[in-house]
Amino acid sequence: MTDIDVAAENKRRFLEAFGRFAQGDTDVLFEIIREDFVTHSPGAPSGRDAWIEYIKNSPIATSTLELQHVIADPEFVVAHYHLTPAEGGPGEDVVDIWRFENFLIVEHWDVSRPTAP
Repeated sequence: MTDIDVAAENKRRFLEAFGRFAQGDTDVLFEIIREDFVTHSPGAPSGRDAWIEYIKNSPIATSTLELQHVIADPEFVVAHYHLTPAEGGPGEDVVDIWRFENFLIVEHWDVSRPTAP
């Protein structure tokens, strides 16, 4: 596969998983995240199973997610989206950076800020 093919496949896999997750399918994370997954989000545990359990019990699992932008290269997929909590409110703008190896997510960074009024 060329680098362009790898980037396109990583993006396709991410978009499919994001869509399913946004519809409430948290188990899709088991399909796209490798067991030795590492996150760099403060307070969030690394390791696929621990991180998925953390996400399932966090507000993001029940929030509305509106994807705004996705950028991919052969190693990274970067997603920008708007998150609106289930209980309402202005929400947050979020950017996630996902590092892929062999079409699975192995590493994650994120940054968020409250949505400007």
